[in-house]
Amino acid sequence: MENLSTINFQQQAIREAARQFLDAIGDRRVVAFYGGMGAGKTTFIKAICHELGVTDDIVTSPTFAIVNEYEGSYGPIYHFDFYRVKSLAEARDMGCDDYFYSGNLCLVEWPELVEPLLPDDAVCVAIEEQADGSRTLAFET
Repeated sequence: MENLSTINFQQQAIREAARQFLDAIGDRRVVAFYGGMGAGKTTFIKAICHELGVTDDIVTSPTFAIVNEYEGSYGPIYHFDFYRVKSLAEARDMGCDDYFYSGNLCLVEWPELVEPLLPDDAVCVAIEEQADGSRTLAFET
């Protein structure tokens, strides 16, 4: 990674961490979240969405739907979960290329399968739970 940035936060400071993260990524529109089950990917995505003006509590993992769309203050936000997708062809068939290159914010959980489809400027984020219960985000800026 060229310029590695990290943000460490406790749950009660997640909204501030989301603001810092959004400031750090600038106008990059595709964000791939890597981390184990329970690492906090969906919870952090929910905080990002709230910072971007999604006002209701509909932000949930799209594990079965694969993609959820939320309306934020700057337009649509697409939230993907590729955990159950079996092949790159299946991801292509659902049109993820169109979403990734739409110019709208795309937040991607379990991106390992679709890495070949991600734009070159996608932000790759590693999220880990620490022993004290805090989370650490590591990403390229």
